[in-house]
Amino acid sequence: MSKISVEIPDELLADLDDHVGDDGKFVNRSDAIRASIRKTLDRLDEIDARHGRLDDE
Repeated sequence: MSKISVEIPDELLADLDDHVGDDGKFVNRSDAIRASIRKTLDRLDEIDARHGRLDDE
């Protein structure tokens, strides 16, 4: 798995941390960010499909 570095505003990171850990929905920050990216990509695919921009491969 590749590692990347991103800059995230402190306020956004604090909001993310509210959902991470023993009482949160995600095990760690990486898990939360991967889930967010997957969901965003799924939504973009849905938008592209509605506009006929997806390849049928």
